[in-house]
Amino acid sequence: MILDLIKTLGVWNWFVLGLILLGIELLVPGTFMLWLGIAALLTGAVTLIIGIGWQVQLIAFAILSVLAVIGWWVYPSRAKKDGSEPVLHRRADLHIGRVFTLEEPIVGGLGRVHIDDSIWRISGDDLPAGSKVRVASTDGALLKVVPA
Repeated sequence: MILDLIKTLGVWNWFVLGLILLGIELLVPGTFMLWLGIAALLTGAVTLIIGIGWQVQLIAFAILSVLAVIGWWVYPSRAKKDGSEPVLHRRADLHIGRVFTLEEPIVGGLGRVHIDDSIWRISGDDLPAGSKVRVASTDGALLKVVPA
């Protein structure tokens, strides 16, 4: 009975299976069913274009599933090595090189500057209010500035 059902696999069966797997992914987090759903949709697309038999469809689904899951495991580790997110969790580094006008003077080497919707602590040479400063580096959440 199951073999007869498998022998009748067609394009729409793969598309429905793919949508069911994607729906499961929405309900159960983990991004594993996503890749199986994509593999099922791709198998349906290949079946639609080429018109392959049920045996080749199952093999194609298995291969595409394995490739998708391997790609899912390899890609994040490669992205971390590339340093594609160098300022993640280091918001202060986003301001390096930017120029700001001091609303308050820098006194005793410390001061504050208003950047966007935040107030940042700054350190640098004593300067009067109205001076322009450029962020040269950071130390945690402290911006180290130089006259611009």
